[in-house]
Amino acid sequence: MEEAKVIINPISPDKVAEAPGLLAYAHTAGSAVIRPEDKGKITGRAVAAMREQTDMQLSQLYKQMQLLAEQATAIRNRVEISERIYSAQMNFEPVVGHTYHFYQRKNGTDLLSMIGPNEWGRKFPFERCLATVRMMADHTWDVQYHETDFSTTE
Repeated sequence: MEEAKVIINPISPDKVAEAPGLLAYAHTAGSAVIRPEDKGKITGRAVAAMREQTDMQLSQLYKQMQLLAEQATAIRNRVEISERIYSAQMNFEPVVGHTYHFYQRKNGTDLLSMIGPNEWGRKFPFERCLATVRMMADHTWDVQYHETDFSTTE
């Protein structure tokens, strides 16, 4: 039987890496070029992307806050007009879902009526029609303000 040939590595062990695939640089002339990354450029791009994303999210939150503020203002206005309507003279009990008309008399007092501004005939008996209102389920009023002056006859 033949004895196993012992191969002696001609390269000095000080010049050989144990795991050449994990080196941070090319270890042979035919290896892929490995260039160190510019940390400042990477950080700059990441920070720019992060700011763009957070600015977009803050903008969305701001729009949502504006919508909520507008809704709160609308509810507050609905409560104020509802209180004014409930303090006005009315000779009936309003029913949820029905439409009524809110007038201001010539002496400054308010009146809620079932009669519309175009249904009074020749003489309009009020200073003006403030709004057409509909009672909602929460007993506040959905208000449609009038721009037309009903006090003049045509």
